[in-house]
Amino acid sequence: MPDLSQIVKAYDVRGVVPDQWDESLAELFGAAFARVTEARAIVVGHDMRPSSPGLSRAFARGAAAAGADVTEIGLCSTDQLYFASGQLDLPGAMFTASHNPAQYNGIKMCRAGAAPVGQDTGLTEIRELVEGWAESAAPEPAATPGTLTQRDVLADYAAHLRTLVDLSAIRPLKVVVDAGNGMGGHTVPTVFEGLPLELDALYFELDGTFPNHEANPLDPKNLVDLQARVRETGADIGLAFDGDADRCFVVDERGEPVSPSAITALVAARELAKHPGGTVIHNCITSWSVPEVVREQGGTPVRTRVGHSFIKAEMARTGAIFGGEHSAHYYFRDFWNADTGMLAALHVLAALGEQDGPLSELVDQYDRYAGSGEINSTVADQADRMAAVRAGYADREGVETDDLDGLTVATADWWFNLRPSNTEPLLRLNVEARDAETVARVRDEVLAIVRA
Repeated sequence: MPDLSQIVKAYDVRGVVPDQWDESLAELFGAAFARVTEARAIVVGHDMRPSSPGLSRAFARGAAAAGADVTEIGLCSTDQLYFASGQLDLPGAMFTASHNPAQYNGIKMCRAGAAPVGQDTGLTEIRELVEGWAESAAPEPAATPGTLTQRDVLADYAAHLRTLVDLSAIRPLKVVVDAGNGMGGHTVPTVFEGLPLELDALYFELDGTFPNHEANPLDPKNLVDLQARVRETGADIGLAFDGDADRCFVVDERGEPVSPSAITALVAARELAKHPGGTVIHNCITSWSVPEVVREQGGTPVRTRVGHSFIKAEMARTGAIFGGEHSAHYYFRDFWNADTGMLAALHVLAALGEQDGPLSELVDQYDRYAGSGEINSTVADQADRMAAVRAGYADREGVETDDLDGLTVATADWWFNLRPSNTEPLLRLNVEARDAETVARVRDEVLAIVRA
């Protein structure tokens, strides 16, 4: 009996193949997904990992046996699967482990219209069904099994994205894209086709063994090749996608990384120009610059916990036009509240191409503070260390605290957030201040307590 507690996470299924799960289990997940969503039809896609086609097809077989007609869209990015779910108004399943190493795979599931499936919205019931079937008898097949059909939605996905951004005024740009051997290599050529972009393609060959570097641009070492190529070629901008190409990272013409908070503020300003007075969601560790820019542009900022399920829930509740996270996830009301790094990339290209200055000057107005980035500390007792930090700042004058997500401590000149990891014995620290010296001082002060 497989231990599903190891692979069914808060928002998705993820684990090592075949050690923790395999095609027989994927088939049960397919049947359970069809049962829990009560879907007459679903859509299924997969990334370029070696195990993805087999797992995806097994899931489709299970769903069809349970009575659902399955549209298989084959190789796709995660946001391409969300597009299919939204456009076809069907529940969907994407086989990917995003930026995890090659031996991993997983399933991101959604209801019709790309509405997320997490622990509180169906994933717990799916897990319970799979556990029951794995322990005893297989699921009873439907009286009328569903069908399997194939459909290519890449061109439709690209066309839809390009209706959401005005790209008509872009000047010619030299763009380096590092796909990391992930799904950006599949989507970028079609999305960028016909635009006045000189595309310099790095690692576009689909290869789920990641022979060049991990497809995780959040780790600075995975940006090194992109930064070097931008500097060597005098490119205007560099873009890096993660394995399933739902996140996009940006480097400027100097090869310097642009903070996802600055990208959030830039895109928020553009979306507010289209939708005056709109609401913009940001998580509690994005920069102060995000709510500042939103207010300056006449919008309403709303602060949430970290994580796509919280962002999507707040977007649905508030009718927000856009949402952004420090991890380079960008969410759009016009894209079924789902996250798409590709649409954010098009916004940045449009903003850069509509004016004559370099990207570094353009984003300067959105990048107003110094930040530490996320610093992880391994601790034996998360609650004890969190309590020690809280006590260390409890009686200080001019200090405010809140518990929206972990512990946030703020003054007029700096803030920090300390959050426990849900999956590892880690505390995650983010610090921001008006200057780098203050960031270093606050960072060292907090870490001294955390690591005592």
